[in-house]
Amino acid sequence: MSIITISIKIFSSSENIWNQISDIESHTSWMADAETIAITSEQKQGVGTTFDCETKVGPFRLTDRMEITDWTEGLVMGVAHSGVVTGKGHFTLESIGDNETLFSWEETLYFPWWMGGSVGALIARPVLKAIWKRNLKRLKKIIEG
Repeated sequence: MSIITISIKIFSSSENIWNQISDIESHTSWMADAETIAITSEQKQGVGTTFDCETKVGPFRLTDRMEITDWTEGLVMGVAHSGVVTGKGHFTLESIGDNETLFSWEETLYFPWWMGGSVGALIARPVLKAIWKRNLKRLKKIIEG
């Protein structure tokens, strides 16, 4: 198991940030490891939305199958991962001042035995954390202009 938590301050309202991240298919514009996202449910937003994310980290490629499990407008978006790597994650938005928001991202991931299981998770943790930190910096740049 690997638990990864990161956050970044974004100088924008949580409503504005939510408007950006609630468009799930647009996550490829700021997530370097997400090559494509295909919605697999009839709905495109909210609890129950499912999608496949073609993910690439170094030489590793996989399809991350996800379902939105929590959707609190302007506050929380939670997912369950049911592809090769399983687990759960969530984005949380917290207003911390006038036009300033703390964006937090937490993931708990489980790797299959053939990806090294808990050892693979231990090795992947710093790599994924670095990629996701860069992803949040890209999102910040998009939102702040």
